Amino acid sequence: MAEIPLAKQPTLSAVVIGRNEGASLLACLASLKPQVQRLIYVDSGSSDGSVAAARRLGAEVVALDMSQPFTAARARNAGLAQLADEEGFVQLVDGDCTVDPTWVALACAFLQQHPKVAVTCGRRRERFPEASIYNHLCDREWDTPIGETKACGGDALMRLDALRAVTGYRADLIAGEEPEMCLRLRQAGWKIWRLDAERSLHDAQILRFDQWWKRSRRAGHAFAEGAALHGAPPERHWVRETGRAVIWGGLLPLFVIIAAVFFSPWALIAGLIYPLQWLRLSRRIGVLPGFFSVLGKFAECAGVAEYWWNRLRGKNRAILEYK
Repeated sequence: MAEIPLAKQPTLSAVVIGRNEGASLLACLASLKPQVQRLIYVDSGSSDGSVAAARRLGAEVVALDMSQPFTAARARNAGLAQLADEEGFVQLVDGDCTVDPTWVALACAFLQQHPKVAVTCGRRRERFPEASIYNHLCDREWDTPIGETKACGGDALMRLDALRAVTGYRADLIAGEEPEMCLRLRQAGWKIWRLDAERSLHDAQILRFDQWWKRSRRAGHAFAEGAALHGAPPERHWVRETGRAVIWGGLLPLFVIIAAVFFSPWALIAGLIYPLQWLRLSRRIGVLPGFFSVLGKFAECAGVAEYWWNRLRGKNRAILEYK
């Protein structure tokens, strides 16, 4: 009688991406090592000894081909390719995060109990939210609603078979790659879930205004590209966010300036809509967050314009880094 082959047991793996993360990478890998069976680190041209340090910690290292334009999505795909023969779950993590010691087991149990859920994420927190207003804003941004949601962030536990079904990340996106992939997962019938659980500590290291401005500009670029890819109904992916950036950061100030120059200086009074919007937002989210929400629309509009200018010229923008 022929022997029946044993079914392959599902594995629990982690893919970490990074470049010159230093001590943050070591802390990230150390936080994951006790929680997973396979630990894969994808390095994007580090010069600080990250590759050797990762190997000493027992990680499988993948050196990303840097002759091609870098994106985080391409790095994640390179890590996932190492799991082509595996079945189970994978934790995706950025190298500037440390994962909570209870997270992976909790998230894995949730996916096992909910077979229709492809991705689960939890509460990401900033390690040093008090270091700057920009870090504080990031910490607030990570505090997303609990339950079924549309997208996850850069560190989440995912089903390998679901990722394969949608061919992983879209490698040419310089930002917004998780929401775009989650959209395709949802279109394929999967669900995305935000758990009420601690997931990771992140170190944004945004200490200067120019860093925050670049990050906001990158968000605008992601909004525009996401809307161009999936802006049609019923998803209308990032159409509203793109529209707000264009109206508040571009069309309204242009209208005020043109009206003041060609009709009457009194048209500048229309500019009071910005402090009024600030006051309105301040009542809901706070004074400083409200201020930066209004100001950020100008940076986002610049990102939208940059995306469309490059698209009209048939060019792709290189990744926009703020650290």
